[in-house]
Amino acid sequence: METLLLSAILGGVGGLTRGVVGLLKALSLRRRIIWGYYSITVLIAIVIGIFVGIIFNFDTRLSLLAGYAGTDILEGIYKSFQVQKVYVGSKK
Repeated sequence: METLLLSAILGGVGGLTRGVVGLLKALSLRRRIIWGYYSITVLIAIVIGIFVGIIFNFDTRLSLLAGYAGTDILEGIYKSFQVQKVYVGSKK
């Protein structure tokens, strides 16, 4: 249970770190900050950190990196398995 909690914390730290970078960028560009979106991405980073920790035998470095990469990991996995439409025949 301790290793699961550690993976969650490190995933969250990675997500918070990435979020702070995004917040600084938004502030420098004077854009509106959507706090709900920020909170959801940190929660997703925690979940990703837990799953990566479980999959890779609770390697804390990977949980931290997975939390930082956040939803980019999910997007990359989705894109790698995404089925492309294939058209057969002539276009009219």
